[in-house]
Amino acid sequence: MLYPGDSRLGDVMTVEAQVSIPVAAAQLVRFHFDEPVSGTLREKDAYVLNLSVTPRPRNARARYCERWTPHRFEPLGDIFVLPPGELIHAGSDRGRTTAVFCWLPSEPIRSWFGADLKWTDRRLEATLDVSDANLRALLLRLAEELRHPGFASQMLIELLAAQMAIELGRFCASACDGPITGGLAPWRLRLIDERLHEMGGAPSLSEVAGLCNLSVRQLTRGFRASRGCSIGDYVAQSRVEQAKRLLATDRSVKEIAYSLGFASPSGFCYAFRRAVGETPRKFRQRVLRED
Repeated sequence: MLYPGDSRLGDVMTVEAQVSIPVAAAQLVRFHFDEPVSGTLREKDAYVLNLSVTPRPRNARARYCERWTPHRFEPLGDIFVLPPGELIHAGSDRGRTTAVFCWLPSEPIRSWFGADLKWTDRRLEATLDVSDANLRALLLRLAEELRHPGFASQMLIELLAAQMAIELGRFCASACDGPITGGLAPWRLRLIDERLHEMGGAPSLSEVAGLCNLSVRQLTRGFRASRGCSIGDYVAQSRVEQAKRLLATDRSVKEIAYSLGFASPSGFCYAFRRAVGETPRKFRQRVLRED
């Protein structure tokens, strides 16, 4: 994957909207890769937040060049955070995606902690797949404002940037604590992800707890310790991402709604619009237009 500022971008990137204010900078970018690609990014004095608004191309992955071996690449989630000063090398298969980038100055976060953060191997790995519902909601709102600026747009973006800085600080505090305790075992997290990738309605807490051979209380506490968000938010976002993938096919909205376990297409449309900021039909039209 290539990034704004990479000298090898050529014709693979289109900046749809951008803004620069004293407290942040942001871009809404459309990538279109006709072949596998890779590129690097480093920002000396800023955190870079990235949210893939549409599904990432297959096999999206990244490594920290100065920390990891040349062959160690980890999967990129929907959201990743690049700490200041770190050099990241990312790549993916061919594909198309739209992403929002946000650059936040590092000084406010540095002042909160009283020093530069020490990014251990585990902490760096955590930055490549950030499951934080608050950051996701803020980045989605930022993308929507970049796409359709309205009254007092710059003031709203400043407020969004301030909130993102706070949520980023909380993420850093969590990521920089000692070793995670009370989290779920990797095999349990894998079982949960496999269940969420199945078609049909969202599983209940009791179903997931039974799958993991845990009580609901053990499940909810352990999941938050492992992923940094509630399992309810994680399940809801997984359904949204599944819906996005299905909307990129030729299946009807009605068929997708029922396949995901919604009682009606209207219920699906309401839930999707609330999470993404646009209706399934508009999302599909935009993805097809970008292709």
